Amino acid sequence: MKKLLLSAAVFFSAALVPFFAEENPEFKNQHELTIIVSEQPLNLNPHTACYVSEAQVLTGLYEGLFSYNPVSAAPLPAICESYRVSRNKKKWTFTLHEDAAFSDGSKITAETFRQSWIKLLKTPDASFSSFLDCIEGVSDFRNGKIKESELGINARDEKTLVITLKEPTAHLPALLCHFSLSAVSEKDNVYSGPFVLEKYSDKEILLKKNMNYREASLVALPSIKILKSEDAAANAHAYNNGEADWIDSVADASKIINKDSIHANTIFGTTYLFFKPINEPWNRADFRNALIEAVPYDKLREKYPVKATTLVYPLSNYPKLNGIEGTDAEDAKELMEDARKNAGIPKNKKIPLVFAISDNEYCKAWAELLKEAWEPLGVQLITQTTPDYRYNYSIKSWNADLFMYAWVGDYADPLAFLELFKTGSSFNVAGYSNEKVDACISEASVADTIQKRYENLALAEQTLLDDGEIIPVSHSISYHILNADRVGGWSTNALDIHPLRYLYFKEEKNELPEGMIFIKYQQD
Repeated sequence: MKKLLLSAAVFFSAALVPFFAEENPEFKNQHELTIIVSEQPLNLNPHTACYVSEAQVLTGLYEGLFSYNPVSAAPLPAICESYRVSRNKKKWTFTLHEDAAFSDGSKITAETFRQSWIKLLKTPDASFSSFLDCIEGVSDFRNGKIKESELGINARDEKTLVITLKEPTAHLPALLCHFSLSAVSEKDNVYSGPFVLEKYSDKEILLKKNMNYREASLVALPSIKILKSEDAAANAHAYNNGEADWIDSVADASKIINKDSIHANTIFGTTYLFFKPINEPWNRADFRNALIEAVPYDKLREKYPVKATTLVYPLSNYPKLNGIEGTDAEDAKELMEDARKNAGIPKNKKIPLVFAISDNEYCKAWAELLKEAWEPLGVQLITQTTPDYRYNYSIKSWNADLFMYAWVGDYADPLAFLELFKTGSSFNVAGYSNEKVDACISEASVADTIQKRYENLALAEQTLLDDGEIIPVSHSISYHILNADRVGGWSTNALDIHPLRYLYFKEEKNELPEGMIFIKYQQD
C-alpha cells in the first residue's frame, strides 16, 4: 500500500485558525452571532435533509471524516487524522483522531461511521445515499440485494475505517465532506460537530458551542442565534442596527447602509426544468424536443444575470457543449406533427401536460409563459402547486410531467449534476434512464486522466440535452449580507457553504476619522 500523506491539506488545516484569527488570536470579546434565514422549515436530520439552507446549519451540528475549507470549499481533514490509498486506488484506509467525541462525551469510532452510513442507506427517501454508491456493494444493499456484512465498509479497530471501492474515485474526500456522511449518534440530541442544538422553534434556532468537540478551543463563538424572516425591509433594518450579523435571506439591498456588506457571487449551481418521463407521450424524446424548440428563452431567462444553456456550470477544461437556446416556433410545429404521427395521436387532439411548481410568483410566471408557447402545439398545460418548503420532498411521488429544480453541486465536479439522471441513483427523482448516459458516467469513473474523464461526462451531458430531458434556465448566484471587516472566517465560494466553526468576531479597531491628527500633550 502507498501511504498518502495529507501534506498541503494538513498544513492548510493547521493554518486556518491563525489565518482567520490573526487580528484576534485569543478570540477575545467573542459573543453570540445572529443570522437571519428564510422562513422555510428546516429539517435537521442529516440523513433526510436536502435544502442548501439546511446544509448550512448542519455543518455546525455534525462533522465527518472531512469538512469544507471555508475559503475554497475544498475538502479538509476533520475526524480523519490521516488516510492511505492502495496501489489500485480501490481501498481507502482512514485513521481517526483519538480524541474524536460526541457532545455527550462518548467516543466516535470507526464503527460509529460504519453504523452511521448503514443507517443512511436504510433510510427511506434519503436523497444523498447514492454518494456511497462508489463503495463495493452499496447500490445492491440499497436495493435489498445483499446483506450488511457484504458491504465494502469495515471497522478494522476503533481508530481504523477501511472502505473498498468499485472503481477508483479521486473525488472521494469531497464526497465525505457532506453532512449526510457525518458521524451520527444513536442517541437523540447528541452531535459530532462544533455546536449543539439548544433551541428549535418556528421563528428561532439557537446553537451552543459543543464543549466536547475535539477542537473546541479553536471554536470562537459561544453561540449562534438563527432567526427566520422574509421581510426584506425589516431584515435590512435589523442588519443596519446591529441586530443581525449575517443575512442569508431576502433583504432590501437599497436600504443597506454599508454596501460592502453585500456579497453576490456566482456559484456551482443551475436552475432548470426537467421532465418525469413516465406518462405518455412525455416519455418520448420527440415530443419533449418539440416543446423545447418552442420555449421563448429570451423571456424565460431575461431576469437572470447568468443564463444557462447547459446543465453543468462551465468548468475549466470541461468540453463546450451544444446547449439549448434559440426559439423556432415553426420548427416546433413540424417536430410536434412528426411526433404525433409516430405516436398515432391525431393532429387536433389536445395533449395534457402537468407542470408541478412551488407557489412562488416566478414559477407561476414560468407556467403562464410556457402555456402560451405550447398552446399552438396542441398542448394543454395544467399547473399544480405546493408550498416551497414541501416542493423538493414531493417530487418523487408527484404524478406530474414537468418540474423545476434549483440545484447546487455538493462538490465541484460535473458528476454532482449528472448523478441526478443516473439510473438507480437516489438523486434521480425524475426516474430518468438512458443507457448511453449511464455508460458514459461509468467510463468516466475509470478514465486515467482528468481530460478523458471530462470528455466522458460531457458526452453524458450532451446526450441528456439531446434527449430533451431538461430545459436549463440560469446558473445560480448566492446573495449574503455580512460585514467581512467585522466577522471573520467567512468567504464566498463556489459551493456557497460556510462552515460555522470558523466564524469569529474580529477585534474592533478604534481608528480616528480621516484627517484628524492626534497631538500628544506634555505638561511642563
